[in-house]
Amino acid sequence: MTPTDISDVTGATYTYLLNGSAPATNWTGLFSSGERVRLRFINGSSMTFFDVRIPGLSMTVVQTDGNDVEPVTVDEFRIGNAETYDVIVEPDSNIAYTIFAQAMDRSGYARGTLAPAMGMTAAVPHLDPRPLRTMVDMGMAMSSMKMPNMKMPSTSSSGAAMHDMSGMDMGSMGTAMDSGPASKSTKDPMEGMSMGLEERNMPFPQPGPHTKAIGEDSAPMEKLVSMPAKKMHIGPQIDGLSMAVRERLNDPGDGLQGNGRRVLTYSDLRARYRGVDHLPPTLEIELHLTGNMERYIWGFDGKKFTDAGPIEVKLGERVRFVFINDSMMDHPIHLHGLWSELETGKGDFNPYKHTVIVKPSERVSYLVSADTPGRWALHCHLLFHMRAGMFRTVVVA
Repeated sequence: MTPTDISDVTGATYTYLLNGSAPATNWTGLFSSGERVRLRFINGSSMTFFDVRIPGLSMTVVQTDGNDVEPVTVDEFRIGNAETYDVIVEPDSNIAYTIFAQAMDRSGYARGTLAPAMGMTAAVPHLDPRPLRTMVDMGMAMSSMKMPNMKMPSTSSSGAAMHDMSGMDMGSMGTAMDSGPASKSTKDPMEGMSMGLEERNMPFPQPGPHTKAIGEDSAPMEKLVSMPAKKMHIGPQIDGLSMAVRERLNDPGDGLQGNGRRVLTYSDLRARYRGVDHLPPTLEIELHLTGNMERYIWGFDGKKFTDAGPIEVKLGERVRFVFINDSMMDHPIHLHGLWSELETGKGDFNPYKHTVIVKPSERVSYLVSADTPGRWALHCHLLFHMRAGMFRTVVVA
């Protein structure tokens, strides 16, 4: 891993497209001056993060992954594979505007045009400088944090928000820890439980203006059960570990800090409607994002998909997933079938998403209501990472 290893596949191999059109083809969307235009950005690529902006136009973000958020006006946002953002723009002049989506590693870009008539074009910006990953980005130093407002994560109930590196033999090259498949644990319910899981009406509705909260007045009195804290070890399937895991929700990502533009962060997202399920979580599952770049092996907790069992949760259960990125790359983690309530500190108004970017050395958590039975995929949405092993099955039954 070098400081410039931002993407596995670059513009040397790919041509980046917007609505199927190469930059030279210049896809064009039409508007009339004074109109409010809603644009839906969908990252349908296989291996590329994009940083999106429209020079000369502010974008008001109103939706992410199909769920409404309180409007937030920005100049730019990063979009991971499978993420979606809906934005409102208000062009007030009869001129063309360039839709510019540069790859995160700055090896190329997708481009289109908003214009009042076909054939009009606007200047295409130069690519920004290529980001460089520092030792801090790679979790190898605690000092000289380049984000001055970065806060350290609070310790979760499992005590695993920060790695306990004491006693870890970094010189040994033993195999990765076999922590076993994450699975539901035997609960220790407290007396006075007022509602069983089977009594909840599932699946729950998507949050909206007319949805009602579930579980406010009749929450089961049940303790939070956490999986044992995990310690990863260097081995054939793990070539590096972060020693400085931290929350980075207010960090827009490498290459976007301090660029003079207003850049969206996850901490800016606040749901427009309250979350539906208000029960507290009763199960916490911690998963480490791990890999070996030389062997090109990716996985959760040092295991490829073929070596790992399913994650089992009970139908109706409220679960907190905690992701700790021990690798040196960003991973867009996607959960099928169930909404992910990203814990951004907004309480009942935490945003609902289905794909969440986990940056290097970052700790991210979200709540999941297991309201739909089935076998659901949980995976990195970088296609090659998923195919190389960063994939698990979540079984709801």
